[in-house]
Amino acid sequence: MAIKKLHLKSREDFADLSLHDKNAYLQGVAAEIMTARGEEPIELDKDALARLRRYYSRRSMADLKLAELGGQLRGVLEKIADGIRTDEVRKILNHELPAPKRATGFSRPAPLDDAQLMFFVPTVQDAPIKDDFNLMDIAPFALSKSGGAGVIRYELKDSIITIEGGAEVGLATAYDYDIVINMISHLAEATRQYRIDEAKGLKPSIPPQVYRPAAAEILKFCRRELGGKQYEDLERALARLQATNIRITNLKGDRDARDRRATESFPLIGRYKVVSRTFQDRIDQVEIEIPLWVYDGVVRPDGKPTILTLNPDYFLLSRPIAKFIYRLARKAAGDTTAFYSLKELHKRSGAKVPMRKFRQTIVEIVETAKTTPLPDYDLSLEDRGHDMILHMRKRNRVTGTEMDLPALA
Repeated sequence: MAIKKLHLKSREDFADLSLHDKNAYLQGVAAEIMTARGEEPIELDKDALARLRRYYSRRSMADLKLAELGGQLRGVLEKIADGIRTDEVRKILNHELPAPKRATGFSRPAPLDDAQLMFFVPTVQDAPIKDDFNLMDIAPFALSKSGGAGVIRYELKDSIITIEGGAEVGLATAYDYDIVINMISHLAEATRQYRIDEAKGLKPSIPPQVYRPAAAEILKFCRRELGGKQYEDLERALARLQATNIRITNLKGDRDARDRRATESFPLIGRYKVVSRTFQDRIDQVEIEIPLWVYDGVVRPDGKPTILTLNPDYFLLSRPIAKFIYRLARKAAGDTTAFYSLKELHKRSGAKVPMRKFRQTIVEIVETAKTTPLPDYDLSLEDRGHDMILHMRKRNRVTGTEMDLPALA
């Protein structure tokens, strides 16, 4: 991309433009960037243009006290200051534009402010990233990016699991489910702190069943950008999560055949409420009721909590099928190795595509993983003639993207 040849106006020249001319100028710069990428230029919305105008103009040069300087030193400082601002304007412009198209990769880059997560949302970000153990060997969400209508039915050896979305909003997606992971992680951390305080002889309150995060906290935890579209998507995601119901019929039962054919049904999240909105009418703070199947499994478990810690790079996986494979590997392989036939994998994924196309997708993911590995696990395929086998092996070496996340006490 020929960004280095892009010439931007100085702060002073930009300030002299009218509002209409500022918008037109920024739109032209955006078009130039898109053209350099070899993509069709798009039109920035009013919100994006407003943010770009503020960013372009807000940088103060008063601290340099240029009026007190003269000669060559003043010119050097002006160039340095303008160069710093120019780099940042280019960066924010790229942030406002869609990411360049990727051919076969299954990960997206981290957001611009990803390194600042610990400073902005310590109460959430410090929590280990956890997922419910009992739902990790299937996809409790639609593999399509839009969710869509329909029912997913899993017929396993010991149970039948049915995932059904709402008539109006459809099924929850893999990206929607990130919010469930955020909710479980928050509850796990609150429970851990509760047990620590209880062990000290204090009398802490049991973690509440209502989670009240700011929308920005959820987005940062899930390692997403903080653009306007992300807030709109978040509100739609909450509607899909509440409408998506999981029904499990137990086929096994205990030794006395009790609980055989017993059925339970539960939503991915309980009720939700938008508590407040910003002046731009964006979702600000929300209230999410934690369903009993999550709450009891974390706060009042029979034995160990039914949750596992995930790698934070899970949130950067951009393909739903890659998210499903990672979750399956995390439960089945753990710290060792696991394998599944592609026929079984196809069944457990809930994929609607034919087996031939599904096999092609898995082959592409395994090939891509050779250069861009899946978090924590190495993938390989073995051809056994009648079927192909996907091997998932825990990677022993620690990479730079892994975090030392504490286990739930």
